Amino acid sequence: MNNNLYTYIFKYIIVGDPNVGKSCLLLNFLRKEFRTTHDVTIGVDFGVKMLELEDKSIIKLHIWDTAGQESFKSIIRSYYRGTIGVLLIYDINNYNSFINILEWMKDIKSYTIPEITFILIGNKCDLENRKVSYNEALEFANIYNMLFIETSAKQSINVNIAFTKLTEYIYKKIINNNIQITDNIQGIKLGTYKSNSNLNNLHIEKCINC
Repeated sequence: MNNNLYTYIFKYIIVGDPNVGKSCLLLNFLRKEFRTTHDVTIGVDFGVKMLELEDKSIIKLHIWDTAGQESFKSIIRSYYRGTIGVLLIYDINNYNSFINILEWMKDIKSYTIPEITFILIGNKCDLENRKVSYNEALEFANIYNMLFIETSAKQSINVNIAFTKLTEYIYKKIINNNIQITDNIQGIKLGTYKSNSNLNNLHIEKCINC
């Protein structure tokens, strides 16, 4: 795929407590890799990937992976601005990481636009002894009007779908005029590639180079 041809650029940020698998999730999405040992993220890391939706629209994702430590919060807050999509990650085996999602969400909303979309992601669903039930997390997501999915970066479960689901949801908001593309909109840039297909015929699970 030509990296210079895309319909939109969407800026995403990945947040959550330390050791919930944020960097592993991004690495799996970008390269289909998993590392048993991973360096602690210092500040932020960055990745780019192109997604092709069912109507042939191409979305270029700029994804910022953030450190979860409290000491880095003042740094990563500057990356909240200009974001249209947020992946809120918790570990299903760590209840505190789930409880802290609310604080992450509130903090981000203080720096971002009303049109921002959140997806709640329960990572490490391949492990036993879960502490956060699927239904509890789903109810939480519904209360706060978030998308929700469980993933495993280690087993490549739902990783591509999580990113594609968020992308499709934001794209539909644009098509339905719930997001107006103007010079003032943050987190979205207009590209040069257009699709001639029916814009309503979209499906979730298809992404390019997955």
